[in-house]
Amino acid sequence: MSILDVRSFRGADCDADHYLVVAKVRERLAVSKQAAQRSDGEKSNLRKLNKLVVRKQYQIEITNRFTALENLSDDEDMNRAWKSTKENIKTSAKESIALQELKYNKPWFDEECLGFLDQRKHAKMQWIHDPSQNNVDNLNSVRHDASKHFRNKKKAYLKAKIEELETNSKIKNIRDLYRGINDFKKGYQPRTNIVKDDKGDLVANSHSILAR
Repeated sequence: MSILDVRSFRGADCDADHYLVVAKVRERLAVSKQAAQRSDGEKSNLRKLNKLVVRKQYQIEITNRFTALENLSDDEDMNRAWKSTKENIKTSAKESIALQELKYNKPWFDEECLGFLDQRKHAKMQWIHDPSQNNVDNLNSVRHDASKHFRNKKKAYLKAKIEELETNSKIKNIRDLYRGINDFKKGYQPRTNIVKDDKGDLVANSHSILAR
């Protein structure tokens, strides 16, 4: 590994007395084939199929699209037939079910929270350029207001999620109930398929990982 460049960013706001330090490094990493194969990130919101209207609409969409595939001959290329089938399923799902929204690590963080971050960053920059007592007091006040707002937002989000779990429990919606419970228990867990060998080098090959 080689360090190419190092610099500090005084304007980065992490609500601490330290400054953010960023380094550019050159490092060779072994990447497994499974990690290299990425999906397009699109996932249908299958929960909407619980609604009768959406389920019927999906049935109509996919039936109409597969009607055109009934007249395929035996000489039809299988790869092209499968590609057409897959596209019909995906298109029908997009038009009737829609895609699932991406999840973020902090779903309660909204535009209002972003405004508090901007205020805190502006107050910190004022304190950096002029460390007077007025700017110190202003920074502490903005920090207090921002932290209080973030706590309230998080509490409101957790309360809504708990009420959603309670509702799913009452109506016997077991699938969504356990999915919500798992989200609370696991949280955000990044996956990695890389380990270090006895020499300290990174290993990504599945057989080497298993042997290690």
